[in-house]
Amino acid sequence: MAHAKDHDFHILPPSIWPFITSVGTFVMLFGAVLWMKGLAAWGFWIGLVVVLYAAFCWWADTIAENKAGDHAPVVMIGLRYGFILFVMSEVMFFFAWFWSFFKHAIYPMEHYVGTEYQAPSIFEVDPFGLPLINTLVLLLSGCSVTWAHHALVHENDRQGLIKGLAIGIGFGLFFTFLQGYEYAELLLHHGWEFGGDEFYSNFFMATGFHGFHVILGTIFLTVCLIRAIKGDFTPQQHAGFEMAAWYWHFVDVVWLFLFFAVYIWGGSSLS
Repeated sequence: MAHAKDHDFHILPPSIWPFITSVGTFVMLFGAVLWMKGLAAWGFWIGLVVVLYAAFCWWADTIAENKAGDHAPVVMIGLRYGFILFVMSEVMFFFAWFWSFFKHAIYPMEHYVGTEYQAPSIFEVDPFGLPLINTLVLLLSGCSVTWAHHALVHENDRQGLIKGLAIGIGFGLFFTFLQGYEYAELLLHHGWEFGGDEFYSNFFMATGFHGFHVILGTIFLTVCLIRAIKGDFTPQQHAGFEMAAWYWHFVDVVWLFLFFAVYIWGGSSLS
């Protein structure tokens, strides 16, 4: 006999997707280790496909639960708190790279006992050239996402939502293109390399992982754009888009710290 719920919480039915995601993640990371050891890379790609497929199906179930009315206000609070904790974990992830960058820039370690660290001659990047353009592009993208959010929540303007998301995605793609162009110039024409000196390692790990987050954020916004075109999101129910906007603004803020720390302060410390 079915019983009426006497609470606002959503009791999830059994789902296979957490297990599939875990297996896919293990295969992907184990395959990445084998790939780094010079062995076959197929394990990494198989695991990645499994993770992406499981994530798509898992999030599709979550959207279906929302449309079925299972996401009561207290459930939405839990989802938002969970995403905030995820963003906080991302903050600590980037904190490690900033710590490493400042530590090696301010107090470089000796390579061998009794020897003194000699910084290599590194081509200095003009922070007010391409990096500044990238900064403006990413900030404009954040403004576009904010416009889309305002259009939905305060004006219930679906066309404004769609246009703002489309412009924000375009700027995100342009940022990725410019960063790829910068990497190509530094690696092919100015003698930079992936590793070797600590500066190279910290630069490419920090900016590279940020670029990876930009790609993820662009995908996040693209999914929101597709849902907006299909008629999803209302001024009252738009948690998925709200979380995408939070993530995108987090990416913006991290880049501002990278721009001032790595390009301006780090560049001046090379001279």
